[in-house]
Amino acid sequence: MTAIVLFFFGAAFLVYVLSGYPLLLAVRARLFSRPIRKVEEWKTVSVVLAVKNGKKFLRAKLESILALDYPRELLQVIVISDGSTDGTDEIGAELADCFVRVPPGGKALALNAGIAKVTGEILFFTDVRQPLAADSLRQLVSCFADPRVGAASGELIILDGKTQGEASIGLYWRYEKWIRNRLSQIDSVMGATGCIYAMRRELAVALPAGTLVDDMYLPLAAFFRGYRVIFDPTAKAFDYPTALDAEFRRKVRTQAGVYQIIGAYPQLLGLENRMWIDFVSHKLGRLLLPYACLLMAGSSFWLPQPWRTLALAAQGLFGMLALADGWLPEGSRLKRLTSPLRTFVVLMAAVFCAGSVLFLPHDYFWKETKR
Repeated sequence: MTAIVLFFFGAAFLVYVLSGYPLLLAVRARLFSRPIRKVEEWKTVSVVLAVKNGKKFLRAKLESILALDYPRELLQVIVISDGSTDGTDEIGAELADCFVRVPPGGKALALNAGIAKVTGEILFFTDVRQPLAADSLRQLVSCFADPRVGAASGELIILDGKTQGEASIGLYWRYEKWIRNRLSQIDSVMGATGCIYAMRRELAVALPAGTLVDDMYLPLAAFFRGYRVIFDPTAKAFDYPTALDAEFRRKVRTQAGVYQIIGAYPQLLGLENRMWIDFVSHKLGRLLLPYACLLMAGSSFWLPQPWRTLALAAQGLFGMLALADGWLPEGSRLKRLTSPLRTFVVLMAAVFCAGSVLFLPHDYFWKETKR
């Protein structure tokens, strides 16, 4: 009886986090939507761009920023070099309004150095690799006409990939953006898209050294002061798809960052968090998913027949199909099934590995994302 309870508890948790909660979220967004008031306003903006050895992307990125459909006299472009050694500094000093070089210390400390130099009413955070749509900044700034908005995140568009694996990662990313859009309709997202988000200058706080997800830490500072953190899909940045191994490393870092965030903002787990159910169901639920899978796998061996055979066979087939994906030729029809399964397994493994943040140094989690 205990094995049955454990197995079905794990299965129910898995189903709730992946599909039950999103369905509940869709209903709430339809019934309790709180639209924001967007008005085109010209506010002064400080663009904060932290870079470490980004020479191959930096010139194109700064040209993308300078080409934004936004009055140049209202823009302050700040580039912070986190101990770069590849020629990043020369490009930053040439094209930025304010260039700051800091000793190697991680993105959080680099951002702190940049925030100390800002003069704009709005801070716009972006990363070196992703070009921006011309109207992206204008769209984000218009959100701040609503006094309830403290931070606004844009949308990252993953360009079409050439492989089924890249397509599966894109599918996951569309699923994630769907959830963020509904959270924003209700109240707030629990973080922003790191390469394209903005916030009011007075709400920015210093980041602790070693912070892995500034795009959660800073927006949550605004959220817990009573402001909304919204997702605006009209503000767009673009990126090339990544291979599954690169996505694994990125996912380990971001989920490790969620552990950090819970430590920094323990009120996320309390009822003073007005979106407690969403944080627990979405962010915390994702951290616990691998353990639900392990609970199902382990308890399957003690299920009564015929359920034991059915459960083990189903899980074995799932695993074999995911494993076979690496050997199937590109273009195989079967990859339409195996690639999503393999992606799920790899992402679950990444979430499981993220727990290592409890005993590994933060710089271990920073790896360059390969395009």
